[in-house]
Amino acid sequence: MFTTIENFLIHWEHEGTSTQKLLDTLTDESLRTEVTPEDRTLGRIAWHIVTSLGEMMSRTGLEFESTDHNLPVPETAAEIAKAYRTSNEAMIAAIKEQWTDESLAEQKEMYGEQWSIGTVLGMLTAHQTHHRGQMTILMRQAGLPVIGVYGPAREEWASFGAPAPL
Repeated sequence: MFTTIENFLIHWEHEGTSTQKLLDTLTDESLRTEVTPEDRTLGRIAWHIVTSLGEMMSRTGLEFESTDHNLPVPETAAEIAKAYRTSNEAMIAAIKEQWTDESLAEQKEMYGEQWSIGTVLGMLTAHQTHHRGQMTILMRQAGLPVIGVYGPAREEWASFGAPAPL
């Protein structure tokens, strides 16, 4: 749970940047990668991350231009990456303009429960992290490079002059 806007924004800077880097790595071909036909494709998971910004935050009363969660998954990876960038920037600007630290204690109905806005921000972060993890598995299956988020990815160890740990 976040108790200050500044703490959230500092934390979100890393989280949003990490998500954007992953989305920027996707290719049009990779969007169809799936574990099984019953599971979400890489493109669907990426799009879910994009649309969740507006869907979750609208429940708090935060007003900003975001990507409608009812829109179909775009055909191109560039559209997905751009939509995240635009929605994320608008969300950050709206938080700075519309909320104070005191706003974070306000209770809002979220999926049948009452959550403080500070809790919503924590859940937004955890939700995005969860789906980024799913994306990295599918990205490896698609043959895409994976960036390290909380430490180096296998592909990045060489830049440290060390072999990737097994």
